Order: sequence, then C-alpha cells, then structure tokens
Amino acid sequence: MENGKLIIKHLIGWVLISGFSLFMVSTEAASQREGKAIFNTTCFKCHLTGETGAPKVGNKEDWQKRASKGLTSLTQNAIQGIRLMPAHGGNDSLSDFEISRAITFMVNQSGGHWIEPLNLQTLAAPLRTGKQVVQEQCYKCHQTGKNGAPRIGDNLAWIPRLKNGIDLTVNSAIHGHGGMPPRGERADLTDVEIRAAIIYMYHPVDN
Repeated sequence: MENGKLIIKHLIGWVLISGFSLFMVSTEAASQREGKAIFNTTCFKCHLTGETGAPKVGNKEDWQKRASKGLTSLTQNAIQGIRLMPAHGGNDSLSDFEISRAITFMVNQSGGHWIEPLNLQTLAAPLRTGKQVVQEQCYKCHQTGKNGAPRIGDNLAWIPRLKNGIDLTVNSAIHGHGGMPPRGERADLTDVEIRAAIIYMYHPVDN
C-alpha cells in the first residue's frame, strides 16, 4: 500500500512538471524561422526532387514510414545526419528547433497532420493532456486489455511495469513493445504526451 502511494506521488509530480512547462515561453524561439522558410532556403535542395534518395515532399509513400518514427526521432536523425544526408542538412546555422519545424512542414506537405512547434519548450511539453491522449488513442487497447495491455486504472497491472521507473516505461511505449506498436500508432504524439498518458492510465485523474 505504501509503495502504491509513493508511486502515485511521483507520478503526480511528473504531471505537475509537464503542466508547468506549457506556460514557459522562450524569447529565443520567437526569432526562429518557420518550417516553410527553412525548407525554401535549405531542405528543398534535396527534398523537392528526391535527390540522393531523400524523401520527396508531397510523396505520401516516401514519408509515411519515416513519419511513423515521430518528430523526436526524425529530428535526431537530421541533426546527426543519416545515410547521404549531412548533419543539420548541410546548414550548420540551423538550430535543432528549426530542424524540427522544417521536418514538420515536410511531413504535413506529404499527408501528415502534425502541429509545428511554437517554441523551444513545445518539443518537451505535451500539446494534449494524458486524458486526451488516452481518450483519442490508448483506450483502443487499454480499455479492455486487448493483447495483454494493462487496463486503465488497474494499479496491480501497472505497478510491475513502473517498478524500474517511468522513463523505461515511456521508452518502451515510444519504441513499441509486445503487441504495442511504436507510439501506439500515433506518430504525432510527443514523448511527454506519451508519459502523461501512462501516468493517467495508472492513476485516472485529469492532468
């Protein structure tokens, strides 16, 4: 019983931290360029025509598999460079945040419906609450326990999954585990939104 109360205490703490980040504003981010502008000055060189195997903007098939990895993963690949793509798209002046905006723009031009980050904190802050994410997507399996998914509000099922820390559970949800596909088949969910959803499913209160 005491262990259960302790876990709830820590989980609620994560909710408060995530909620607080929604109100943080970065003046630096205000000067960052939008995704379209970055595409028009840098990314178009390869992504407009599909040069060197780059996914062509407007081609849904080219982007579908990549988009399923989520914004965090795609941003990291672009920052570090992948295959024939140089780090930062060959433009070292681009910030990591600007890269995330450019990726969002290209995904949306290719059939996606992502929300372009508005400031530096947006990459870490949830756009939707844990309850909203669960009601939109997670309930499909976690409401009934489909494919062995721990049910919403079933503490006994969730405690073993959280015993080594929530970060490991979040990481498992991001990459997929067992019968659960990566990000629960919602590529537009941020890491923090997934965290908030897990917190809500363990302790179903508004967050």
